[in-house]
Amino acid sequence: MSDRHRAYAELTRSGPVHEVTLPHGSPAWLVTGYHEARAALVDPRFAAVETPLAHLLDPALRAATESSMLSMDGPGHARLRKLVMAAFTRRQVERLAPRIQQITDELLAPLAERGSPFDLLEEFAYPLPVAVICELLGVPEDRRGDFGKWSQITVNSLVMGVEALSAALTEFVSYLRELIALKRAEPGDDLATALIAARDGGDRLSEDELTSMMQLLLVAGHETTVNLVASAVHALLSTPGAWDLLRAEPERVPAVVEEALRFNGPVQTATERVVTEDVEIAGTTIPAGAHVRVALLAGNRDPKAWPAAEEFDVTRPPGPHLAFGHGIHLCVGAPLARLEGRIALTSLLSTFPGLRLAVPPQDVPAAPGVLMNAFATMPVVPGPAPR
Repeated sequence: MSDRHRAYAELTRSGPVHEVTLPHGSPAWLVTGYHEARAALVDPRFAAVETPLAHLLDPALRAATESSMLSMDGPGHARLRKLVMAAFTRRQVERLAPRIQQITDELLAPLAERGSPFDLLEEFAYPLPVAVICELLGVPEDRRGDFGKWSQITVNSLVMGVEALSAALTEFVSYLRELIALKRAEPGDDLATALIAARDGGDRLSEDELTSMMQLLLVAGHETTVNLVASAVHALLSTPGAWDLLRAEPERVPAVVEEALRFNGPVQTATERVVTEDVEIAGTTIPAGAHVRVALLAGNRDPKAWPAAEEFDVTRPPGPHLAFGHGIHLCVGAPLARLEGRIALTSLLSTFPGLRLAVPPQDVPAAPGVLMNAFATMPVVPGPAPR
C-alpha cells in the first residue's frame, strides 16, 4: 500500500469525515467514507466553488478560466453541460477508436523494436492521451508541446503557487483564443469547432465559457487517462499472476479497467465544495461556509463498501466506483478515458506479453500533488515472451 493510500485508510478507519488543513494552510473537511462521499456529491447543500487560488488571479484571466460547468451548480451548470454534451457526443468519442489504436501502435512499435527498458509514463502513458485529446479538439500537432507544462501547473496550483499558475494560464488562454479564431476561420470536424457552433435555441457559449471549457477538457482529458493507464499497469504488474491471466483472457480488459479505476484512481479528491448550511454526516456537523473535499481514493477502498477493498482483483465484477465522481459533476470525458484505457491495456498485453516492472512495486515513485493521483515515473522491462 502506498503512503497516500495508507494515510487515507487510517482516516477512514477512524470515521467517514475529518477536519483537516490543506497544504496551502486553509482549513477544510475531508469526507472519506464511500456511502458518505456518494451522498455528499449529490447533496445540493455542497455547492461548487472556484478552483483554489482563482480569487487571486487577474479578473479577466479568472473569467477566462473559471467559466466552466466545473465551478457551477443548478441552472448554470445544466445550461453549460447541455451545450457541451451537444458537441461532445458519443459519436465523437466512438469515431476516435481506430485513430486511438493507430496512435497506440505508433507509440509501441519503436519500443518493441528497441527491446530495452523504458519509462512507461514518458514514452507511452503520457503521449497517448495528449495526442488523443489534442486531436479531438483539433489542436495542430506543432502546438501540442506546451499543454503538458500548462496542465501540470494547473492541477498542482496549490504546490506551484499563484505566480506560476497565473503565468501558465495566461499562455494557455492566449493560445486557446488563437485556436478559437482559427476554427472560426477554418472550421473542422473536431470538438473545438463543435463547441463554437453548439446551440440550444438562441443560446451559445460565450468567449470566456469557450476558453474555460476547452482548457478544462484539455487538462482533464489527458491528466486522468495518463494516470489511469499507469495505475492499471502498475497494479497488474504488482499482483502475482494478474498480467498473465489478463493476457490469457483479454475479454476481461473492460472490467479490469474499472477495477484499476476503483483500486488506484487518477484523482485523489473531487473538486472543492462549500456547504451552504450546517450539514451532519455520520454524527459530525460540518458548519455552514466550510470547505469540503470528497476523497475519491478513500471511498473507493472503503471496506464497508467493497469486499477485500485493499486488494486488486482482476476477477472483481465492475461496481459503482467514484473515480470519475458522481452526480451532476460526473466527468464528461469518462467514456473517452475508458476507451483509451481499454485500447492501451489490450495493446500492451499483446505487444509486451512478458512486461514487468524494472524496480520493486513499492519503489515506483508517486508524484506529489493534492488533486491528482499520479506516478512520477514507471520504469518497465519488456521481458521475454512467456512460454
